[in-house]
Amino acid sequence: MQFKKTIVRLFLILYPRPINAILMAFAVILMLPVDLHSQTTYLPQGDKANILLERLEIMGKTDSVLNFSKTRPFSRKHSVNGVNSYLSSHDKASLSKVDAYNIDRVYINNLEYLTPEQVEGFKSKKPIWKNFYTTPANLYEVHVNDFDLVVNPVFQYVISKEKDNDQHLFLNSRGLSVRGRIAKKIGFSAYITDNQERDPGYVQQFIAERRAVPGAGLYKDFKDPGGVDYFDARGYFTFNVTKYIDVAFGYDKNFIGNGHRSLFLSDFGNNNLFLKLNTRIWKFNYQNLFMELHNADDRVGDRLIGKKYAAMHHLDVNITKWLNIGLFEGVVFGRRDRFDLGYLNPVIFYRSIELQNGSYDNSVAGLDVKANIAKRFQVYGQLLLDEFKLSEVRAGNGWWGNKFGLQLGAKYVDAFTIKNLDLQLEHNRVRPFTYSHRDSVANYTHYNQPLAHPLMANFSEFIATARYQPAPKWLLQVKAIGYKQGRDSSAESFGSNIFLPHIAPYRIKEYGFTIGSGWLTNVFYASMLVSYELRENLFLEFFGVMRKQETKTPPITSSNTTIVSFGLRWNMHRREFDF
Repeated sequence: MQFKKTIVRLFLILYPRPINAILMAFAVILMLPVDLHSQTTYLPQGDKANILLERLEIMGKTDSVLNFSKTRPFSRKHSVNGVNSYLSSHDKASLSKVDAYNIDRVYINNLEYLTPEQVEGFKSKKPIWKNFYTTPANLYEVHVNDFDLVVNPVFQYVISKEKDNDQHLFLNSRGLSVRGRIAKKIGFSAYITDNQERDPGYVQQFIAERRAVPGAGLYKDFKDPGGVDYFDARGYFTFNVTKYIDVAFGYDKNFIGNGHRSLFLSDFGNNNLFLKLNTRIWKFNYQNLFMELHNADDRVGDRLIGKKYAAMHHLDVNITKWLNIGLFEGVVFGRRDRFDLGYLNPVIFYRSIELQNGSYDNSVAGLDVKANIAKRFQVYGQLLLDEFKLSEVRAGNGWWGNKFGLQLGAKYVDAFTIKNLDLQLEHNRVRPFTYSHRDSVANYTHYNQPLAHPLMANFSEFIATARYQPAPKWLLQVKAIGYKQGRDSSAESFGSNIFLPHIAPYRIKEYGFTIGSGWLTNVFYASMLVSYELRENLFLEFFGVMRKQETKTPPITSSNTTIVSFGLRWNMHRREFDF
């Protein structure tokens, strides 16, 4: 208890201003008389283990540990437990050479969750200066009684060439990642990088329009036009209230869904301050997520950017051993320097609270489903409801207020009996004005970027992905994305830009809105990745992109580009701008 009181005092020192409700709730949780259990941290964004965990879930079909896969990032503890659970009912010898190799990689990158005997089996034969790389995965690590520590460098350098663009395109990232546990009760993680980059033309256009770097947010101009310089710092710590409830507090990204995209919450945008409670028991996984977000800002002059807040619930239920259904709800709201205490209610169904507040905030609800079939297929989907009237839907007049989105997808592992060839097909469509609000604060955004799908609204999109691992260290991936979107004109909003209020003078009519209404734009994006792992978590990569954009309504425009990139990546996720 003394340790918890010390942590609370620390927060009061760090936040001398009136503490908001998220931090107050965290302080209250810390003061509870709880019995802490073995703690965990989370897999980093883009971790290579995600591929294996997805495959094992589908091939296992009925695995009670792996089937709760909609809320990401994945817990390291549950990832190791999921692999152990699969192996408890399947012979490792029946797996492909690549899958067996990837299972060992999960173990070697998460040694703190293994037994001492297992750890011995992964020790390096020739560590550097006896203390560095004692195992192949980590620069420096300590695993002793009551303390685990893992330290790794983070590095990525990519050079690119774009057709008809004489600029020097590059990405240069350097940093450090640290994670660990204290007494197997408190987990902590930090990730810090300093980044400079100059991206392809269509990404530079996104940055100029949104005044934010995709996935990062705030930046400074770097040297020649088009270059950006930004700092990416993430961190959190975790503990258990009981053996069934995990708590995480920090600054990072979260994702809800099984698709390449999410209509609920994605990791496309910037990091944010969050408090997360995850309850996993029996056939249920229930997540509470409370976030402090930033308003849209034009970044003209130095000033404090306004705050807004969000609260989200996701209830995941295993209806059968292979069928999983989830309920989602979220609300984004603006209050002057405070969190609305009513939204701290951990019980699902915020709509009643939002109604009691005068139906002023931006609330959404959703249903998702996932089914693992025949140990080869997974079908999944999301239905997002912002607002709608059934009578207006039946009328078919394109009422602006019918705001909803739909996702349908399927995955096929070991396609056509080819080991480690995985296919995925996904369709996303979101009606005009979905995620927008009557004001420019409570829209479904954070720091000039959408919280969900990167295309925002008024679009129909198809994504096809083929991923193949022919050998343990090789990864080949081909992706094709095609979408149409009705973009806004200079005189009228057609509901694609969710930063604009959905009221006059932006929206000037009531009816006639369908997907594609407005400045109809078609985009086709195709990419190819060839990746080779030189040593643990160090990748040499070739990446090619072809992108074609055409507008079908006046003013008619067309742009085509191809980009070729070569890069070296170490302990860091790939940055891909697939929009």
